[in-house]
Amino acid sequence: MPSPKRVDVEDFFASAPEAGQTHLLTLRRLSLEALAATGRDDVEEKLAWNNPAYHLGGVRLWMLQAFKAHCSLRFPTHQFAAHRAEVEAAGYEAGEGFLKLPYDRPVPEDLAAALIAHRLEEFGRTGSTWNG
Repeated sequence: MPSPKRVDVEDFFASAPEAGQTHLLTLRRLSLEALAATGRDDVEEKLAWNNPAYHLGGVRLWMLQAFKAHCSLRFPTHQFAAHRAEVEAAGYEAGEGFLKLPYDRPVPEDLAAALIAHRLEEFGRTGSTWNG
């Protein structure tokens, strides 16, 4: 059964699984800190497919997803593929474009921040969109 339609980003976080609140808020903080560090004024946090997504210059760069026992930090598949081995070497599960974060393990903040930084660097270099 699909998740109920969220009104906005705040509704997403308020409605996320209680077990995942700390993880999701940590990922949100890392995301907003990384975007703020760009110094650009065209940064947005808004819903995409009912999940918080982080945009720069109107381009969706990454998003968060919440599930019953884990959350995910999701990137474009083409960008994330180069970092999949790094995620697996850190002992976390990687799927096609995402880092899976079980709620019973701490968020690997350095790894998550590095993945976000890689995406920002790639976007700055190529202007790559989610699909491109």
